[in-house]
Amino acid sequence: MQKHVSICDWLPPEFGAVGQYSLQFATERAARGMDVTLVGLSTAANSISESTVGAGRLRVIRLHASAYNKSRLLQRALWTLKVNFRILWRARAAIRTADEILFTGSPPFFLHFIAPLNWLLRKRLIYRITDFHPECLMAELPKVGLALSMIYRLTLFWRRQITHFEALGLDQMQRLRDIGIPDQRIELLRDPSPVHITPETQALPIPEALQGAIVLLYSGNFGVAHDHETFVAAYERHHRGGSARVKLWLNATGAKADLIEAQLRERNLPVHRSQPVPLAQLPSLLLTPDAHLICLRDEFVGFVLPSKVYGCVQSKKPVLFIGSEKSDVHVICQDGLAASNYHRANSGDVDSAFAALESLATTAE
Repeated sequence: MQKHVSICDWLPPEFGAVGQYSLQFATERAARGMDVTLVGLSTAANSISESTVGAGRLRVIRLHASAYNKSRLLQRALWTLKVNFRILWRARAAIRTADEILFTGSPPFFLHFIAPLNWLLRKRLIYRITDFHPECLMAELPKVGLALSMIYRLTLFWRRQITHFEALGLDQMQRLRDIGIPDQRIELLRDPSPVHITPETQALPIPEALQGAIVLLYSGNFGVAHDHETFVAAYERHHRGGSARVKLWLNATGAKADLIEAQLRERNLPVHRSQPVPLAQLPSLLLTPDAHLICLRDEFVGFVLPSKVYGCVQSKKPVLFIGSEKSDVHVICQDGLAASNYHRANSGDVDSAFAALESLATTAE
């Protein structure tokens, strides 16, 4: 029986798309007859669960870890260093006997731990590029210093030692080509929808503050990769000089969730804030609004793919995407939605974002 090890960050029931997909893919591999060990993080106590899945076996190892403040760079770096060492140590026995090892971009920089070790082990090493690091950090910072530039060059060296890459989108494939990874080592393997919406799925009640409005939902993480400035400017124009029918439901966490809420309240613009719902309620949440909002800064195109796009498209509700047509968000929405249900504005194009809000006010009913 072929032995496979997968490594990621936060495993369900913790909030995080990478862990959700990692568990799903690990289960599918086990069902195909593989002996699979999945190692990830949990805010609960350490645990190990084992089960037979089809013709294979699945072992899930959860390591206790504390959440951290992503806005504090030093705390973020220390957490990453500690967690990567712990994962590698805990997974050492499974890694030693595995035929192949798959790891993701989360937690960040695990590449720098597993690739050097694999020089000795000589395993088939698969890198599922969920996020690019340190490129995401470089895009976030106003100036890239010498230390980060050196880490970037070292990252490129270790990437060239990888056996096989799984890219989430065409934009990620292009980013890999740009750094010299040959096409024969890159496979396009998109994430599936994280939710399963059926005719029996019931929408959640509309919050009282949003009754009578066209509800635009932003769900999930609102972080540094997401363009909030364009939306806030267009949303203010919609409520000052437009139809003022669209209201934002911010069901989100992340570095910018508090910021966008504060900016909207300072401008006396309507916003309903709530925390992300449990995973079991996510299908119902996605059916609840009149439309969905997705944002992505141009600097992060190909480095980040908002996983929420799959669930939004599956809901068949209209989507407003503020971001580049070079992003696979655009490709997925264009392929999965009727033309009348997809609205896009370039990052910084307030006029087009405003026009999209006005269009939603009349069509998303």
